[in-house]
Amino acid sequence: MKITLAAILALSALGLSSTQSAAQDDPAPGSNDLDTVSIKSASGDTLSLQQKSTQTEALQITDGIFQATGFGNSFLVVTDEGNVVIDTSLPQNAAGHKTLLDAVSNKVPTYIIATHAHGDHVGGIPLWRGKNTQVIAQENSVEFLHYQKRLSGFFALRNSAQFGLDIAKPDVGDTYPGNFEADIPATILFDDKYEFRLGGLTFVVESAPAETLDALTVWIPEKSTVFIGDLIYESFPNIYTLRGTKPRWALDYVRSIEDVLQLDAEIMIPSHGEAIKGADAVRAALTRYRDAILYVHDATVAGMNAGKDVYSLMEEIKLPEELALPEQYGTVKWTVRGIYDGYAGWFDGNPSSILSIKPNASNVSLVKMAGGPDAVVAQAEALFGKGEDLSALSLAESVLSVDPKYKPAWAVRLKILEKLHKNSANFNEAGWLGYGIRQSRKALEE
Repeated sequence: MKITLAAILALSALGLSSTQSAAQDDPAPGSNDLDTVSIKSASGDTLSLQQKSTQTEALQITDGIFQATGFGNSFLVVTDEGNVVIDTSLPQNAAGHKTLLDAVSNKVPTYIIATHAHGDHVGGIPLWRGKNTQVIAQENSVEFLHYQKRLSGFFALRNSAQFGLDIAKPDVGDTYPGNFEADIPATILFDDKYEFRLGGLTFVVESAPAETLDALTVWIPEKSTVFIGDLIYESFPNIYTLRGTKPRWALDYVRSIEDVLQLDAEIMIPSHGEAIKGADAVRAALTRYRDAILYVHDATVAGMNAGKDVYSLMEEIKLPEELALPEQYGTVKWTVRGIYDGYAGWFDGNPSSILSIKPNASNVSLVKMAGGPDAVVAQAEALFGKGEDLSALSLAESVLSVDPKYKPAWAVRLKILEKLHKNSANFNEAGWLGYGIRQSRKALEE
């Protein structure tokens, strides 16, 4: 399996440029090291979820702007009157990033700007912030931080599953952390736009909702440089993320990208990956991304209005060749469903869906009618042998819904998931398949 930069972004990933090779060094599924994910940078360094970057000095993007690369990049803008830090990475990476950037200039930053409130952007704020440092964020970051705190147990479970970590156990004594208990680091909150000058530079901080409602961009006109946070990646975006989040609106991405296009920037700096340089290259990257998102959005809406169900649209909608993007982070299928469900909600139009009937309620009768668990598992094995993996998995899951301790069903489930994991080219998908593999192995050991 080969995974590029965008595939690693699901873990607030290691930044690599589009010209860098990112080879997947996973052992084959089924080995003891299933959860190790690593990629190689252009310098040959192996960067994995268990390792930090071996970067020894800050990368100079342009005069006065420097980058520390890691699980979410950190940036330093140096001026004669003070420094500005843009994004601070995860807490565990912040110290290393600070060391690299302090070697350029160790002044306490005058401003810290968070392009949004995900942990790989705000995790290092306490380390960087001085007594008089102003922290700038878009005002929606307040609710977003409360939301993340409110569902901290849920996200601990989902993140540990998706990212191949030890499966977290919910703290039954703290299942309700409160609705408004998050720490809010920002000292300056703005709605649409906030602007300041420092050391002869103008910093235009503007709301740019996309991956989150509090996302923002930072435009420095004197350097024709824009920081875009997570507005675009090298892969199709994660407009729906498997770990769960509030709806991400496709048209928000489109509008925010169009706002950046209006700047005609010479340098565009994402928070994952390296800068894109040259106005033509910047414009091309933004335009393709915008058009791909808009194509999927419009095709989904057209299908909804034509009365098509979400599963049909997930299979039907494909990007045309000229807009095709790698799908190693988000996918078109997940985006179609995210758009459909975001607009319509959970009700699928089937009256039985409002009657609290569990999806697998009929499985007890169906498995019995099919001749019992042994017969159903035998059929699953036969389908697996023919390469009909998804049908085989469905049958195994049907048996497990009836008898969660039926080991032959766990065994065939394990074989199917190992095969799917080996062939997966999407980091998020591979994470959840890996979770299913660990689940199955554990059930077989019990």
